[in-house]
Amino acid sequence: MTYSLTVVMPIYNEHECIEQVLQSWHDTLAALQINFRILALNDGSTDDTAKVLQNFADNQRIIAINKKNSGHGPTILKGYRQAVKDAKWVFQCDSDNEMGPEHFKKLWNERQDYDAVFGIRSGRSQNLGRKTISFTSRLAIKYLFASGVTDVNTPYRLIRSIILKKIIVNIPDNTFAPNIIISGIIAKQGHRILNLPVPHQNRQTGTVSITNLKLWRSAGVALWQTIIARNLIYSSCFDEENHLN
Repeated sequence: MTYSLTVVMPIYNEHECIEQVLQSWHDTLAALQINFRILALNDGSTDDTAKVLQNFADNQRIIAINKKNSGHGPTILKGYRQAVKDAKWVFQCDSDNEMGPEHFKKLWNERQDYDAVFGIRSGRSQNLGRKTISFTSRLAIKYLFASGVTDVNTPYRLIRSIILKKIIVNIPDNTFAPNIIISGIIAKQGHRILNLPVPHQNRQTGTVSITNLKLWRSAGVALWQTIIARNLIYSSCFDEENHLN
């Protein structure tokens, strides 16, 4: 079956809210009369997330995938690689409901004239460290690739599968922040991009898994992997051009 939309949702220790989040996304997309499915990727949660996901076992629209813990980025990539096989559009969102499904219609209605629609986190509350890292990431993408995406790591993004499929083939499975790289490549390749503000609220349940020193270390890893990915992708494109010539 070919879906109009596949939603990729990475999940880690969200047993308190995941049933409500998945049901709200299901109901919202159904109301929009979209032929969709949701890939709920449980990244080795240590709480009762897997048990809660069993409640959707009879729902053919929500596919629960329980996997060993590999981290947020690799989990997103796993979802992307499966989603692009049989969906025209791929949408990624987080499972903490910081950016709710009620705003998705705005992105969906604009999709026909664009290749990627990014939900920019509006009203986001960040400490100085996270603000600095966000600013640095945006500058890095601008100079390594090109400008065009306002919020390069937004977890609320809608992308044409035909474009995403060609990008992720060159991104290693262990990449910490693949969305940053994907944003840069989409901008560099000159695809049609729309940035739309989407209200953001702080999480109401669970805890933030990356804090303080670990946050800065993770940012360093993400930057280094972005540089490596850029070189690999450019090299791949160069080789392809030579092959065609």
